[in-house]
Amino acid sequence: MSDSVAVVWDDALLGYTMGGDHPLHPVRLDLTMRLADSLGVLAADRLRVLRPTPADADLLTLVHDPAYLDAVRRAPADPSVGFGLNTADNPVFEGMYEAAALITGGSVLAAQQVHAGTAQHAVNISGGLHHAMRDRASGFCVFNDAAVAIAWLLAQGHQRIAYVDVDVHHGDGVQAAFYDDPRVLTVSVHQTPLTLFPGTGYPEETGNPETALGSAVNLALPNGTDDQGWLRAFHAVVPSVIRAFQPEILVTQCGCDAHHEDPLADLALTVDGQRTSYRALHDLAHEVCEGRWIALGGGGYGLVRCVPRAWTHLIAEASGDRLDPATEIPESWREDVVRRGLRARPPTHMTEGGYTGFSRWDPFTESRVDRAIARTRSAVFPDFGLDPDDPRD
Repeated sequence: MSDSVAVVWDDALLGYTMGGDHPLHPVRLDLTMRLADSLGVLAADRLRVLRPTPADADLLTLVHDPAYLDAVRRAPADPSVGFGLNTADNPVFEGMYEAAALITGGSVLAAQQVHAGTAQHAVNISGGLHHAMRDRASGFCVFNDAAVAIAWLLAQGHQRIAYVDVDVHHGDGVQAAFYDDPRVLTVSVHQTPLTLFPGTGYPEETGNPETALGSAVNLALPNGTDDQGWLRAFHAVVPSVIRAFQPEILVTQCGCDAHHEDPLADLALTVDGQRTSYRALHDLAHEVCEGRWIALGGGGYGLVRCVPRAWTHLIAEASGDRLDPATEIPESWREDVVRRGLRARPPTHMTEGGYTGFSRWDPFTESRVDRAIARTRSAVFPDFGLDPDDPRD
């Protein structure tokens, strides 16, 4: 297996734009790649930048109904087609089908690189559009690129794919796509569905009890969870189920909207906590599946202060050449932010000074985070032969 890293990128990926006031603005991708370039991350010895091509209908129908694909094609000329389109979350825009297909093609290209062994890790920051369902758009997502990439891997004969989603919102579309399939383990760490879209992702959602019990793991965290609480919860659940499942490939959705400044959610991570989460995922990939890791983007609506820093750290982590958190952001990048007229004050360093130490979970403590941990462990650990009350499991 090659130890190279593939980063999927083309400026055409910026075409997934739903309007100037829509939260999912592609400027966040442009600023990320410019920041990564200005800090030398894209020049890492192991790293190759690859240009994607759009996913064709054969790929898209691995997950989506043909009637839905037709609706997406027709929507710019006929916005009343339905299928979840032409809503506040999913407005219709020119070139929508082509842009969504290109993002999906990027995630499939990442999967192809890792499957073929031509890259050990592959990153597509434009991907991770995890809410799209088989027959409708949802939550800013037209096509579910993560689910299509996983379905493609299954079609190549892989028998165990693990998907870990650290977006602040539940990865409902990917869970739904594979809820009946024991070959795919979906793990989502998100804000409680009591207070956030899409209102799903309760710990008791554990896979189809007849065909795939234990194939879905949901860790729903209380509002206000910070770096220490999030990392405590992650390490109390995620490594154990991934080790028990023993995947051949790890696919991660690295949405960074759990950030404390994100305008759409209510968790409280810093860029430092997010950077630490990417390292934990990277380490898991090496521990359980010989480093086969596909990292996708996702949500993140702090267009200036969060997304570019978080995902530059993600690319650097995948490259094996981590950035010192104290790294100063180049003045040229900050000036570019000002020239664009973006309202947020550009950050000056790649850290927020967040403290990322945490105490390990044990069954004798009691907090809102600990109750969330205990509920998830109780719901799903027995399906993996693990003891929900034993911190060694």
